[in-house]
Amino acid sequence: MSCHSERPQLLFGCALSMLHLLLWERMRPEMSFLQDLSFFSMGMWSIGVGALGAAALALLLANTDVFLSKSQKATLEYLEDIDLKTLEKEPRTFKAKELWEKNGAVIMAVRRPGCFLCREEAADLSSLKPKLDELGVPLYAVVKEQIRTEVQDFQPYFKGEIFLDEKKKFYGPQRRKMMFMGFVRLGVWYNFFRARNGGFSGNLEGEGFILGGVFVVGSGKQGILLEHREKEFGDKVNPVSVLEAARKIQPQTLAAEAK
Repeated sequence: MSCHSERPQLLFGCALSMLHLLLWERMRPEMSFLQDLSFFSMGMWSIGVGALGAAALALLLANTDVFLSKSQKATLEYLEDIDLKTLEKEPRTFKAKELWEKNGAVIMAVRRPGCFLCREEAADLSSLKPKLDELGVPLYAVVKEQIRTEVQDFQPYFKGEIFLDEKKKFYGPQRRKMMFMGFVRLGVWYNFFRARNGGFSGNLEGEGFILGGVFVVGSGKQGILLEHREKEFGDKVNPVSVLEAARKIQPQTLAAEAK
């Protein structure tokens, strides 16, 4: 092959190389942008997965007892010295031990009278009233505040006398609170649906974060026979346990005769 025939091929090859080089230089910024975009997408995906993992862990921990306020059991001496007030126009202040001194007592420390979960528990305890009357054991409740007609509106659900515990002593010795974490607990939502399906309703009046409880106290110095501390919203006492504890109460007259 002559030199004349090789020259066009050489020129054509050089032209192709130049064209390829020009196209590469033109596309390189776009390729770099796509590569950067890929790295950015991967970073955002990693952040999203991490956030979902953290949220799932928080939800899991919120449904355990890890972050729940720890309760401290009350002593009889502690309860005896609590000051209570009647809810009359001219209130009388007295020591709590008057409630159980002769015949013992079942006492509900109401978290919030307007709460439909508290009304459900009050109705459960009130269903025991006929049997408690047979045993001669009175049923009482204490509230931490008196707002407008809240106590009066609570009364249809609770068939016993109600007193005011202004210093919130029945909610101690160590007051426990459940804040907004309660609304991510599955047990709380179950309690919500249970009470709603039971036909209970309520309102948002008053303080409702300090948790309540139920006590069964024996007569005289017999002591505390049952102490149920609400661990989350709607964690109500077992009525069967209340009745079993109430049957153990020895009225003062019987206790004196036994001696």
